[in-house]
Amino acid sequence: MNAPGKPFLDYEKALSCIHCGLCLSSCPTYLETGNENDSPRGRIYLMRAVQDGRLPVAGTAVEHIDLCLGCRACEAVCPSGVPYGDLLEHTRDHVEKNYSRSPFQRFLRRVVIEKIFPFPGRMQAALLPARFAKWSGLGRWLPRLAREALSLVPTEVRGAVLPEISSATTEPRRGRVGFIRGCVMNVMFGPTNLNSITLLNAAGYDVITPMTQECCGALYAHSGNMERARQCARANIAAFAPHDCDAIIINAAGCGSSLKEYGNWLDNESNAAKFGAKVKDLTEWLVTSGFLTTAKLNPSAGRVTYHDACHLAHAQRITQQPRDLVKAVAGKNFVDLPEADVCCGSAGTYNLTEPEMAERLQRRKTENILMTGADLVITSNPGCILQIRAGLEKASSRAQVMHIADYLAQAIQPPPTTRSPS
Repeated sequence: MNAPGKPFLDYEKALSCIHCGLCLSSCPTYLETGNENDSPRGRIYLMRAVQDGRLPVAGTAVEHIDLCLGCRACEAVCPSGVPYGDLLEHTRDHVEKNYSRSPFQRFLRRVVIEKIFPFPGRMQAALLPARFAKWSGLGRWLPRLAREALSLVPTEVRGAVLPEISSATTEPRRGRVGFIRGCVMNVMFGPTNLNSITLLNAAGYDVITPMTQECCGALYAHSGNMERARQCARANIAAFAPHDCDAIIINAAGCGSSLKEYGNWLDNESNAAKFGAKVKDLTEWLVTSGFLTTAKLNPSAGRVTYHDACHLAHAQRITQQPRDLVKAVAGKNFVDLPEADVCCGSAGTYNLTEPEMAERLQRRKTENILMTGADLVITSNPGCILQIRAGLEKASSRAQVMHIADYLAQAIQPPPTTRSPS
């Protein structure tokens, strides 16, 4: 038996799991494998076994912890309120400090994910050869793992320079909000960020986008580097501190759930809890602000469905607001998606670190979308868009995938122009 090391789990939180099994039908990996070790309660047992020294930080324990998507669907159905996401992050932090990974996994996690993705300039440079390989057809000669990663790269990558201050375009002016531009969003979905600001301006808000903001820290937290995640949190709190914002808006679900956790990450230091309480998802804020009652929206054609991003539906418990917004445009053309809140397999960088399971979940999501006959899939997270788009392309489907901000922005009627007197 291994001697227990320094505690990394809050044992009271871990013991709050009563192993009732209500989480099983909500866990994507358990749905696919039927393996108890790939269920939330099974993984909590493994976490406790590692903490107690009954299992080494190796083999079985690491394999099943790695296979967890971190989607937190289990939290949404847990009758005991087990904070599974918090337990998972602390366990992964412990694993990365005590487990020796293969050279490829070290390169993927410590270099690609931590040294490239959070930095826009580096990400843009890294995407150039990937886009060329996809455009030229050279990608078909790559190993299967590389081909899967390449399938996620969009044909068109569009960044955008966001204004530091963007003024409200309607009266009455309702206040001032901050905007988180994100990492992947900033590089690959620049027009979506601009559309998000347009929507907020149309709702009556001035929008502040501090240039000194950094990665929200989600990429580091998900890969087990909590020290770096906390550094990002402190930097962002400092970036927004001078601006006296009514709220801080984010249009990427994964980022949003991490931003709201700053109080837990930093143990309530440096106004972290106050900052986290101000963070609102774009859809959450638009509905709260009365956007649906003031905006004039043109209806869309074709069948439309909605996929729940895990960290919006499960971590933030936001499911109705985005549907209300989509239905306001789609009307009778809206169709429900079976298993709408089951993870698509993206899960941050999961589709890079665990490509086999990610592909299985991508196929499952694609089959459900095809069942709806939808022409358009709306969602609220960049990773989901890339993952679902790649799955539909593999299925030779013509269905399109769109961020909810783009969908709403193209539907909103511009304010009437005032003709100057002749």
